[in-house]
Amino acid sequence: MKGGSNDLADHPLRNSIIASATAFPGQKSLFFRRRWRRSSCGFLLAGALLAALAASPAQMQSRSGSHSGPPLDSLSDEERKTVERAIGVVCSERRRDSKGSVPIDDMQRRPSLPLTRPEVMRGAELADRLLPVSKGLVVSALRRLSEIYQLDHSRTYNARLDRAIARIQAVNRVQPDIDARDNASVYLKNPHVITFGTIFLAGLPSEEGMISVLSHELVHIGDGDSDSLRLLFQTVGERASDLTGIRVHAQRAEELTCDLAGEMAAQNYIDSSPNYEPLPRRLARSVEHNCVDADDSDEDHLSPRNTLRALLTLDAKLREGLVYRR
Repeated sequence: MKGGSNDLADHPLRNSIIASATAFPGQKSLFFRRRWRRSSCGFLLAGALLAALAASPAQMQSRSGSHSGPPLDSLSDEERKTVERAIGVVCSERRRDSKGSVPIDDMQRRPSLPLTRPEVMRGAELADRLLPVSKGLVVSALRRLSEIYQLDHSRTYNARLDRAIARIQAVNRVQPDIDARDNASVYLKNPHVITFGTIFLAGLPSEEGMISVLSHELVHIGDGDSDSLRLLFQTVGERASDLTGIRVHAQRAEELTCDLAGEMAAQNYIDSSPNYEPLPRRLARSVEHNCVDADDSDEDHLSPRNTLRALLTLDAKLREGLVYRR
């Protein structure tokens, strides 16, 4: 919103704000379980700064086409072709990558994993290590989204964002759970903990993939039971609907915004810790769990492939990094 208003009352989306729903009372979660349930889907390490000094020149350079300026009203035919090419890159990189994420539908078919399985223990250790980093990265992503969608001119919105950030900063633990299987969830009665199913922990072997999912859950916690980020969700949902022609409202808008903030947090991490791995491979890790064969959706959630398509439509930096390696 332009004009420096100090209240949300004059924002053009005021009358269309829809309160977000939760999968279960007091629970917010990432990724879906076939039609009836879906699980959900600043601070930089000193090591990341040291890595940047030793990184390859290609990744040392700042990438153009970043999350800058107001979003476009429409995509050109060439940009839409780039979105489809980017989807192909994401899924082909996943197949070639030894650290590629397991697709959501594949996770759903797998038997439960005990806490003592080596891959579960590695996933839990990775999540614990990256939680502090993810909090700083996702806060930066939320602030940037607020600028992009011109919400940061409102004192009321900024106060709500500050409250969301305080809740994010208070998260301090990842809890592995056998019964949660392929899900990650947050319970608002216990907002300091992210619960991870053991299958999910084992299915996200990369730093980029884990940061994306941790950040998704952190956004849910930031929104909390007072819907602090409701206007951001609604605004992103309206934009995604306009650009893709897919209905993205209410809970769908919340889930997509959590995904968007998550992949942006992963991009922030990639930019701050470059290495010799190909850029498209690292970028793909943040969204490749959506490369499914069974592409189901429901009223509250886009299908995984439509989620991937919407993210690449909304984020020019992501699609251009995947296709043009910049």
